[in-house]
Amino acid sequence: MEREDDDSVSELLRDRFRLSTISVAEAEAKKNDMEVTEPVMACIADLAFKYTEQLAKDLELFSQHASRKSVNMEDVILSAHRNEHLAMALRSFCDDLKAKEPQSERKRKKVSKKEEKGTTSAVHIPDV
Repeated sequence: MEREDDDSVSELLRDRFRLSTISVAEAEAKKNDMEVTEPVMACIADLAFKYTEQLAKDLELFSQHASRKSVNMEDVILSAHRNEHLAMALRSFCDDLKAKEPQSERKRKKVSKKEEKGTTSAVHIPDV
């Protein structure tokens, strides 16, 4: 019973994804004053879905390789390593997100006890 529910949810997500892909492709074609046939639209939707499935598997493997249970932005950037322009755009997007993030919510870097001792005994006096 649970397997059937999972399959129906997967089919529903796949169908919605394909409809969204077709909608975007149609909008882009119209914007560029082009016509795209139904079989081509279906092919674009299928390719986009298969690409997204493979991307999700890759992201899962990247996070597992790093001994994490969840995917992070570095995994997404790593997945784009073959496309230099996309990787640069993702890095820029990530930097923008980090800049907008309030300082108090950013994760603090763990400091080892050795580093902690070194920072407490040294005093830095800035040049005036």
